[in-house]
Amino acid sequence: MKILIATQNSGKIGGAKQAFLEYYENIEIEEIVVSSDVPDEPVNEEIYKGANNRVKNLKSYAKQNNLEADFYIAIESGITNQLGRWEILSIAVIEDNKGNESWGSSAGFPVPDRYVKEIIQTEFSKVIEKIFHEENGLRNGKGGISLLTNNKITRINLTKQAFIMALTQFIKQDIWS
Repeated sequence: MKILIATQNSGKIGGAKQAFLEYYENIEIEEIVVSSDVPDEPVNEEIYKGANNRVKNLKSYAKQNNLEADFYIAIESGITNQLGRWEILSIAVIEDNKGNESWGSSAGFPVPDRYVKEIIQTEFSKVIEKIFHEENGLRNGKGGISLLTNNKITRINLTKQAFIMALTQFIKQDIWS
């Protein structure tokens, strides 16, 4: 099974791979960087929009370069106050080669109010690196959540969770069709 993923981030790739391996065998993931067409720190609906845009841009890139895949996937993390409090969460979007789309989200984690404005103006990773005095410390695939949870939860875990939620439409097709 061929999967194109719209990132080169090792944490996102690792989480996606773990999610797909829960349900499929013999997967091959090819990494392609495409734009989300949203700000570096998506807010509210921009989180889904960014992941969805990445999938659309990925499919366009694939078509232009004669690449075929079974699934086109992307994940976007951002900040939201949709439930009345600020949190960071990730949204994964999956589209199969027939044009069927599904999406899912990870667990969210709270953001102290004093950091919200700075996160929106820059991005979560830059703020968390500053707080924890980490210089490019989040590029190891673990993400800022690993610092907040003493390595109990990583970006890989949250990404896996979001992709499994997005896969529900494909693994239980009978209730969706």
